[in-house]
Amino acid sequence: MTSRTEEEELAMIRDWWQRNGKPLMTGVALALILVFGWKGWQNYQASQAQTASILYQQLLDTVISENGQPDLAQVAAIAGYLQKDFAGSQYAQYGSLFVAKVAVDAGKPEEAVIQLQAVLDKPADDTLEELARQRLARVQAALGKVEEALKLLEGKADPAFQAGREELKGDLLVQLGRPDEARAAYQSAKLALSDEAAAGGLQMKLDDLAQKG
Repeated sequence: MTSRTEEEELAMIRDWWQRNGKPLMTGVALALILVFGWKGWQNYQASQAQTASILYQQLLDTVISENGQPDLAQVAAIAGYLQKDFAGSQYAQYGSLFVAKVAVDAGKPEEAVIQLQAVLDKPADDTLEELARQRLARVQAALGKVEEALKLLEGKADPAFQAGREELKGDLLVQLGRPDEARAAYQSAKLALSDEAAAGGLQMKLDDLAQKG
């Protein structure tokens, strides 16, 4: 009797394994793949971020040279590597902002426009978007495209950047000979700042418009 029971139990186990063993092992295997795959992806991401950080620091270090000027060839090479292997990352985009600054300082504003527009088209975050927007507006204005620059500043910015955008808008409106609109923009910028912060250059711009107006 005992022998038959054991045989029956073994038969039941074999039957159960035939029906459920393979799906069970597949599920376990998939779970292991997901766990170790996710850890591997996290490690890969961490490694990529660290590499991008090192490259970005190298990019910043190019500013320091014997003659006090950036090595334009080295800046371009490192920035190109950032864009190729880390495109869309914050480091790559901050690198683009830096390259744009170097281009402006070197008297090549058109190259700066390309770098800034690329960031603005697909910003990694809101801060990068606003930085690229305002810097691109300044470069466009320097190129004589003030109306285009002004269009970049339409709408409302994040409160943290609203004062800077409104003040820049006021500067552009002054260039266009529209003092009343410029005054309104400066006032909006002033309202977005503390009294202490607004008491400097912004107030001087308002006073200057009052004297002219």
